[in-house]
Amino acid sequence: MNKSLTRSIGFWLLIVLSLATGAVGGWLVNSQLTRMTTTILDGTATGVEVYVGQSLAVLGSALIGAGVLGILIALALVAVRSIIPAAAPAPLEPIDWSTPAADAPLDEAAERTTAAEADPEVVDESAPVTDPAADADSELADTRRS
Repeated sequence: MNKSLTRSIGFWLLIVLSLATGAVGGWLVNSQLTRMTTTILDGTATGVEVYVGQSLAVLGSALIGAGVLGILIALALVAVRSIIPAAAPAPLEPIDWSTPAADAPLDEAAERTTAAEADPEVVDESAPVTDPAADADSELADTRRS
C-alpha cells in the first residue's frame, strides 16, 4: 500500500499526542516550581508543597522528555519516508472503442435467464432428473440395522 505519511492517522496522532504530552509536562514543571519558589521565599512552605512539588516536577520533566521523544520519532519517520522511493503507478491502457465487445457468451446467458423468468414452466434440461421415491428407497437399503 502506497500511502502518504501526511494522510496517516497514526502519524498525526503521534505528533498531536507528543505535543500535548510535552505541553502538560511543561505546565506541570512550571506550576510546581513557581509554587515551591513562592512558598519557600515567603517562609510559608510546608513539607507537602516542597516534597510533593519536587515529585510532580520530576513527573513533568518525564512528560516533557516523552513529548520530545515522540517528536523525534515523527521526524525520523518523515526522514525514512523521504528516503524510500514511492512506487511508480501502473500505466493504464487506453480503451479502444472501435472494436466490438466480446460479450456474446454473457448475452446468451442473459437471454436464457430472461426466457426462464418469462416462462416459469420451462425446465432446465441440463439439470439431472432425480426421483425422490427412488432416493428414499436407496437410503433405506443402505442403512444397516444392528
